[in-house]
Amino acid sequence: MNLWFRLFWYVVFHSWRRKIEIPEGVSKLNFRVWPLDLDASFHLNNGRYLTLMDQGRLDLMVGGGVVQAALRHGWTPIANAIVIRFRRELRLFEKMQIQSCVLGWKGNEIVIEQVFLSKSGPRAGHVAARAIFTGGLYDRKAKAFVPVSRMMEEIGTSIVSPELPAEAEAFFESIERLRDLDRSSARS
Repeated sequence: MNLWFRLFWYVVFHSWRRKIEIPEGVSKLNFRVWPLDLDASFHLNNGRYLTLMDQGRLDLMVGGGVVQAALRHGWTPIANAIVIRFRRELRLFEKMQIQSCVLGWKGNEIVIEQVFLSKSGPRAGHVAARAIFTGGLYDRKAKAFVPVSRMMEEIGTSIVSPELPAEAEAFFESIERLRDLDRSSARS
């Protein structure tokens, strides 16, 4: 299914849905694997996972009130890094659900976990893929990232991050190593 159609479908049928309490709430979006989602192995293309994850994060942001705050201040969401582990394939016409939740944050970066669950067939209920995402809101006027604590204040929620799980801390460490590598190669 065309990605623009999925976005249109979301705006028309889902964007008005329930409020999601951040950081406790979970966004749950249901999809089906369509022919345009397939790769040469006839299962969900690995790039398509990342694109569908965008819609899960959008739902989290809309339901949590972040989009309204971002529009009010001219902030734009920016992805920083994603790590994903594929466990089981999702095949043509298979139903799936993407669950997205905030794990916590550090400074200007929020950490979101996204899980793909198979919702049909013999693997219903099994995890097809799990991802950890970091990103933030960028203030184009100030030319700086918005501290997550400021975003939390804007949506009227707690400004204290839950303790990050070990896998999120390890992810932050790997991101920092990549940043160091980028800095050293830029000097060369």
